[in-house]
Amino acid sequence: MSKLGFKTEAAEPSKNIAKERLQFILIQDRIKLSPGEMDLLKKELLDVLAKYINVDEKNIRMDIDRHDGMMALVANFPIKRSG
Repeated sequence: MSKLGFKTEAAEPSKNIAKERLQFILIQDRIKLSPGEMDLLKKELLDVLAKYINVDEKNIRMDIDRHDGMMALVANFPIKRSG
């Protein structure tokens, strides 16, 4: 944000990157995987999906959902348009 409280274009990407990193750290903590194991999990999931579809690697999101005492890993791999 600027000094006047307006959002600047430069601040938005930094904010989004910081938010994504924090979410990734929280996921790692909740499922008890090391950062290296999380990176490997993400890479392996991407490798499998890439065999069948064109995935937008820059916008992958992974999160943990809790419901009725259970946890679920939710992975969002956006698909690029073909053509």
